[in-house]
Amino acid sequence: MARKAKETTSITTVQPIGFLALRDFDFSSVISEEMEGLNAFFERIKMPSGDTTLFQIPSEDPEQPEFEKEFAAVILYHHPIRAYFKEKFTGASNPPDCGSIDGVTGYGEPGGDCKNCALNEFGTWENNAKACKERQRLYLLREGELFPVMLSLPTGSLRELSRYLMRLLSKGIKSSEVVTRFSLVKATNKGGIAYAKAAFKVERRLTAEELPLIANLAEQIKSLSHSVGFEDVDMEPAVPPEGRPMTVAGLQQTA
Repeated sequence: MARKAKETTSITTVQPIGFLALRDFDFSSVISEEMEGLNAFFERIKMPSGDTTLFQIPSEDPEQPEFEKEFAAVILYHHPIRAYFKEKFTGASNPPDCGSIDGVTGYGEPGGDCKNCALNEFGTWENNAKACKERQRLYLLREGELFPVMLSLPTGSLRELSRYLMRLLSKGIKSSEVVTRFSLVKATNKGGIAYAKAAFKVERRLTAEELPLIANLAEQIKSLSHSVGFEDVDMEPAVPPEGRPMTVAGLQQTA
């Protein structure tokens, strides 16, 4: 009995790895030293196609990614991106014909104001999707790791992300101050297309020791984010989110 009690105490006092390893890690210095003359990039967590509820998680073997129903990470930084491809995806990795790194101004053809662009209308692509793909790019750090990974959320998950961020803000909490658990749930849009949308919940608050470490890394990632290209943009059209009206618009850009 005494032995059992001792084992129980040992288990309950084990501390999580957390993010304290960042104390001895300088992201910018490591990148500049180890990647000199090479292109630095972020591994990507990928959303599934259709209504499959499994994330594709990068592993040590690029040919053998892992598939998980959920994972936990800190959202270091996030921002909108847009990308328009004239031709349907054929498997080639090409830059978009028009892209925006802030979701406001597009560069390329047609370029200009994203909000008022006709390509930003549902119905301008197959299955009532937008011709211009609208996503939110998230830079994430998982516990026990030092390098962030990237997750590109499609249109169908943006409402849930907004709700989650607003719930945090209503309590005076930033998304970079908590560990968020990501999962997937099945959904169907008004056109009857099944898809998987992301769901979010707080797993825990960061400790007083972790907060400045994460804040420092987040600033470095924010500075680097605008030099990251569009390789992660899913070529498949994003489905309209729930509650968004479907419109059919021509492809002529409005003035």
